[in-house]
Amino acid sequence: MELVKNIFFNTDKLTPNSTIKISYTGRFFQDSSKEVYLHFGFGANWENLTDVKMEKSELGFQTEIELPENDSLCFCLKNEKNEWDNNNGQNYVFPIEHIETSLVVQDEDSFNLASPRKLRRSYIITKKIKLAIYKIIHYLPKLVSGNYRKKSED
Repeated sequence: MELVKNIFFNTDKLTPNSTIKISYTGRFFQDSSKEVYLHFGFGANWENLTDVKMEKSELGFQTEIELPENDSLCFCLKNEKNEWDNNNGQNYVFPIEHIETSLVVQDEDSFNLASPRKLRRSYIITKKIKLAIYKIIHYLPKLVSGNYRKKSED
């Protein structure tokens, strides 16, 4: 997922208590910097401020970090020359989305494993019916007109 030019995440949503991979292909990667550090914190006050050295690969500089319970991830980047990429003074700020727990089944006794089997069985039956209809539509006119020939094996 690309949220800002040259910043990529390995997930669609940043969620608390998860590990994410950040890839950076910005100015430092394009200028062939040897080392890039991710300087990051959480929330408006940059809590738990940390610096992590990113690994250089063909896909850019990459690192993995843990996301705590917070509302946003804030970071900027610096290279070995102490030059900063801070998104033109705005810093890189991404929301951490909390999962809606009201939709999660809390009672384990009410969860029935038989229902997925029914869904799977009905899915397979539907696929078989669609295949049969396709064959009828495709081959029946050829059979009626006499233009249908089986391929002979030589």
